[in-house]
Amino acid sequence: MERLVDYFEHIPSLHRSLILVGGITIFWLIESAVPLFQFSQTAPGYRKVAHAGINIFFTVTTILVNFCLAFLLLRTSDWAVEHHVGLLQWLVLPHWAEALVGLMALDLVGAWLPHWIQHKVKFLWRFHLIHHTDTYVDTTTANRHHPGESVIRFAFTTLAILVTGAPMWLVFLYQALSVLLSQFNHANIELPRWADRLLGLIIVTPNMHHVHHHYVLPVTNTNYGNIFPYWDRLFGTFHKMEGKDIQYGIDTHLKPREHSRIGNLLAIPFQKYRPPVGELTPREKEFQS
Repeated sequence: MERLVDYFEHIPSLHRSLILVGGITIFWLIESAVPLFQFSQTAPGYRKVAHAGINIFFTVTTILVNFCLAFLLLRTSDWAVEHHVGLLQWLVLPHWAEALVGLMALDLVGAWLPHWIQHKVKFLWRFHLIHHTDTYVDTTTANRHHPGESVIRFAFTTLAILVTGAPMWLVFLYQALSVLLSQFNHANIELPRWADRLLGLIIVTPNMHHVHHHYVLPVTNTNYGNIFPYWDRLFGTFHKMEGKDIQYGIDTHLKPREHSRIGNLLAIPFQKYRPPVGELTPREKEFQS
């Protein structure tokens, strides 16, 4: 455990970049070999590389936002540790317990809570829905966030560090796990039921998170989890749905020109709010493009 603490306490920027790129590469290869949905067969205009290009653009903007604001996380963590502020500073725990309690608290306050709030507050939803406009959810979708949402998420991560009093090594460990598991649970794969049941006791699986990307309410407002699956069960937002029954996207922005053009995606938060449309009829689904 001491080695793990020491590694993440001094993790090089190159290694953090490799975690991001390596995760996308591994899950890209897996979903290409055994995809849940054959998008190229169901959507003639679909091109995997072109689709990834849009999401990689937003990955880059997310990296830039986090890079520019990273000093705030460092200052916040150092201040919390120095002034004994936060849950972990009030408890005396061995490193393994500190890691477990800290990761769960960071995941709750820094990921689940802002995700839930973004679905409830219209102003914040307009930034978050860019993530939901993706009609071909795969591992690259994990980083499809409007720059404005990246700032919002960063603010909640900072709050989570204050609440937990997390030292910087734990923050880096949390961010690494968050990136990898987000890429995993967005990947265009479906686990066998036995594997989903087993892994689902510990982490959010693709089978669970894909449900969150169903295009219509009330399903869209379920399964907010990122790392741990417990919060949705605890707060009554867990929902099961067969993978084959899921339709990706969001009902208010189903036209390709709205969800497949970077310029429009960047402008969506500043456009007039659109209330939910609801389930499409079979004929509407046929002509939605």
